[in-house]
Amino acid sequence: MTAKRALVSVVDDDESVRESLPDLIRIFGFDIRAFSSAAEFLDSEWLSMTDCPILDVAMPGMSCPELEEELIRRGERIPVVFITAHKDENDRIPLMENGAVACLFKPFSDIALQETLDRVFARGSPAQLRVPAQLRHVRHHRLIYGSLRKPYSAGKGQVSP
Repeated sequence: MTAKRALVSVVDDDESVRESLPDLIRIFGFDIRAFSSAAEFLDSEWLSMTDCPILDVAMPGMSCPELEEELIRRGERIPVVFITAHKDENDRIPLMENGAVACLFKPFSDIALQETLDRVFARGSPAQLRVPAQLRHVRHHRLIYGSLRKPYSAGKGQVSP
């Protein structure tokens, strides 16, 4: 029996992105679906099977940050990667603080995308990636800032040396 390949869904209104990213992501060894809008993705049969969506930040209609909120509201607590052509670090920070695992600036390299997906899926099997948003937030901070140096001692209310 072969292991299930992780499903990555790309949501971007730019047709060239929807045509090129799937080819690259398949080379990385993932299954892939592409959608032209947040509404199309939300209405698809693939939503519940998606292990990691790659969402364009600025799209007509529902924005992808709003899409991420809708996924959480529906109980789809999966790691999210944002992509954007707006190279403003001030726009990136709120996305990361709200639990995204990465925000890549277009144009990004194939290496940057592969490293991002490798980090996402190195954390466990696709089923293990469906975790509460609070844990995703903790994972984000560990990814960005490294492991905590002084782990909390459960039950004792103390920080261990």
